[in-house]
Amino acid sequence: MTPKEIARSRRNQRVNTVFITILLLIVTFIVLWPLTHVVAAAFTPGSSVANLPVIPFTAGVTTDHFVELLTETHYLRWFRNSFLVAIATTTGTLVFASLGAYVFSRFKFTFKKSFMLAMLILNVFPAFVGMVAIYVILLRIGGLDTLWGLMLVYLAGNLPFTTWMVKSYMDNVPRELDEAARIDGASSFRIWLTVIVPICKPILVFLGITSFVMPWMDFIFPRMVLRSPENQTLALGLFSFVTDRNNNFTTFAAGAIIVAVPFIIFFVFTQKMLVSSLAGAAVKG
Repeated sequence: MTPKEIARSRRNQRVNTVFITILLLIVTFIVLWPLTHVVAAAFTPGSSVANLPVIPFTAGVTTDHFVELLTETHYLRWFRNSFLVAIATTTGTLVFASLGAYVFSRFKFTFKKSFMLAMLILNVFPAFVGMVAIYVILLRIGGLDTLWGLMLVYLAGNLPFTTWMVKSYMDNVPRELDEAARIDGASSFRIWLTVIVPICKPILVFLGITSFVMPWMDFIFPRMVLRSPENQTLALGLFSFVTDRNNNFTTFAAGAIIVAVPFIIFFVFTQKMLVSSLAGAAVKG
C-alpha cells in the first residue's frame, strides 16, 4: 500500500471508531437514564412522580422511603413469599425435568415420540392462553390464594421446555457410562443421580437460573392466583404503590432497588459459573 492509502485507511479507522463510540454512548445513555431516575427517585423527598426533578439528585436526598418500606409495609413478607416460590419452582423444575429427560433419553416405551411432540407443542403457546383453565383447576383443588398453588402453575409451565432442553443435552452423553455403572450394580435412579446429573450440570445451572428469575418478579399469574395481602409477592406488593388510588412512586422505586440488589450480588459471584455453564452446554450440544 502507498503512504496515501495507509493514511486514508487510518483515517477511516479513526472515523469508524469515533462513530461506534458515539453510538455506544447514546445507547448507554438511553438504557441508563431511566435506571438513574429510578435510583434518584428512591432517595428523593416526596412521593409523586410529577414532583421529581428532571436532573436526578437535585431535590435533596433522603432514606425515609426505605425506612417506610421496611417498617410500615409488608415488604419483608412479600420478599419472603417471592423467595419461597422462586426456590420451590427452581428445585422442582430441575428435579422433575432431569428425571423426565432421563426417562425420555434412556428408555423406550409406547407413545414416547407423541409425548415429546406434545411437550414441543406446549412450548409454542403462550402461558396466559390457559389462564382460564388454570384458574378452574386451582379452584377445584383448593390452590387459589396459596403459595403452593402458584408454585404448581410455574412448575407446570417450566417442565415442557426444561425437559426438552435437558433431554437434548442428555442425548449427547455416552450410553457407555450408563452401562459401566449398571455393570457395577447401580440402579437406574443411582445412575441418574451420580452419573447423568453431574455431567448435565452446565445445562441444569442455566435452567436453574432462568427458572428462578421468571417467578421472582412475575405479575400476571400472582395477580390471578393470590388474593390475601399476606400472600402477595413482590410484584403485587410494589404495584400497589403506583395504582390509580396511590401515587407513591418514590416508595415503589425504593422497593425496586432492594429487589435488584440480591440479583446484582448473585450475578457478581456466579457470572463465571454461568458463562462456563453456557459454554459447556454449547460445546456439548
